[in-house]
Amino acid sequence: MLDGARYGACTLRAASVRGDSARYRGEPRRDALLTARFGTGERALVLVALATGVRTAPGAHRAAADACRWIGAAVGRSHERLADDIRAARRGDLKSGLHRLTDRSLGRLRAEATEQGLDPDDYAATLRCLLLSADPECRTRVFFGVGPGGLFRLRGGEWQDIEPEVAEIKGEPVLGFGSPPHETPDGDRLTLDLNIPTPPSPYEPAPEPPREPFRFRTSVARPGDVLLMCGTGFAEPLRGEPGLRDHLAGRWSDPEPPGLTAYLADTQVRVKGYADDRTAAAVWEA
Repeated sequence: MLDGARYGACTLRAASVRGDSARYRGEPRRDALLTARFGTGERALVLVALATGVRTAPGAHRAAADACRWIGAAVGRSHERLADDIRAARRGDLKSGLHRLTDRSLGRLRAEATEQGLDPDDYAATLRCLLLSADPECRTRVFFGVGPGGLFRLRGGEWQDIEPEVAEIKGEPVLGFGSPPHETPDGDRLTLDLNIPTPPSPYEPAPEPPREPFRFRTSVARPGDVLLMCGTGFAEPLRGEPGLRDHLAGRWSDPEPPGLTAYLADTQVRVKGYADDRTAAAVWEA
């Protein structure tokens, strides 16, 4: 799958390709990708969702597709409030609301497994999402989801791993906990989580407690930044192979974003020892 568009101050490129391992065995891609726009003009909200089904589980590709479709429907129903919260930088409301929307979507996945007589642990998926405002004055980018993968930022030709940590918090709150490093030389504003119970969500009720830790991060983009969200099939080689990081940094540091064909080729660069599906969405800041 391949998609791309330009909204406000950002240009989006997204691709999902079957890995060499699945292609060799004749299996379907376990990754699913959804790109959607809700609303019009500067009030529009762009969603990118990627999901990965359980390895070796039957129907893994269908579970991933369901997860993307259901989070898309949930965000679509609340897109006006979400867009307002992003423009106003209401991080607490966003975290609480998106947490509940994610729980509700993954809860539907477990309910679907029960209806089909499947093991809910097999008919499951990780889910990672980006929300982008089409307002050119809004530089807040929102990431949320459940499960491993990668969230990176290319700034000044250097890669920064900004994936939120999900380790259990003990003791007193620490500024920037869960967002390595705890502060940046560029003065990025980081979210402070005080572990204070949040009031009921203005979006939708949560059907049950989450099974996995919820991941959330807001970041303020700067001109020239590239924000990359990806599944484990792309995050692992990017973290493990300096050669791939250097190659992509050189390719993506140009002020003009790559075209769709060039971006697809970039996501398919082979790295020895890594053969999983690759799904990645990148945002270039004008």
